[in-house]
Amino acid sequence: MIALPLTEHLHAANEPEHVRTPRVQYVAVLGDGAPGSDEFYRKKILVSDIARILNPDNVTPVVEIQFWYPQGATPVEIADFYSVNPIPSLLYRVLAEVPPGTTDADIDSARARAGSIADTASDEVTLFSIPEQNVVQVMHHGPFAEEFGTLERLGQHAARLDLRRAGPHHEIHLDAFTRETPQGALRTILRDPVR
Repeated sequence: MIALPLTEHLHAANEPEHVRTPRVQYVAVLGDGAPGSDEFYRKKILVSDIARILNPDNVTPVVEIQFWYPQGATPVEIADFYSVNPIPSLLYRVLAEVPPGTTDADIDSARARAGSIADTASDEVTLFSIPEQNVVQVMHHGPFAEEFGTLERLGQHAARLDLRRAGPHHEIHLDAFTRETPQGALRTILRDPVR
């Protein structure tokens, strides 16, 4: 495989590309079910509140989500990620970047100091890292419901390079959003680890 130079974590081109992304450390919480549910938005707020304590210069942390299907689900590739299995069967991890060197104790302390109204005793908040890795990625502009076409382009690019998805689908939401946010101007990096 060709050695790829590292790209910036929060950058993607408007056309699909094959790049190497750096190692990133996060505060994370697991979830399941369809994105857009009350529980999904609650977990998104919780992770943001904790990340804000750990990095006070970042008033609006970028929220990232890893998605995958449970064991036994029909295998999917990049282009058909959201169209083969039932969306409510998704498993996910809500992430927000934290400074390098952050520890589990730092996460616990920040969680206590955040006092987030979105926190519940059932949430297991953890430190999580994504290693340096080769990915295909592209910037998606606009509504989440229109990601199908962008993922099709990304999947075609991967196929031309003879690459296959090798881990959870990753979405990086560069713009803060709530359920009520108009989605026309939103920017989302769609990223899939490949081999």
